[in-house]
Amino acid sequence: MSNPQPSERPEQRRGQRLLFLALLFGVLLNFPLLGAFSHDARLAGIPVLYLYVLAVWAALVSLTGWLVKGIKN
Repeated sequence: MSNPQPSERPEQRRGQRLLFLALLFGVLLNFPLLGAFSHDARLAGIPVLYLYVLAVWAALVSLTGWLVKGIKN
């Protein structure tokens, strides 16, 4: 019979999720993916690269806000 693992504190899990989120967006905003969107195509007159960066930034802000929302001072 195995011993159950002690439960992690919510702050520790939140910190791990925020670290994962930072690494994920570091990858999404790195050269290989930015290079894939760096061409002359436009959507509604706006370069696709700008739309990609804006979408990734908006996702980062909203997911970070969602994760941090539960922190109490």
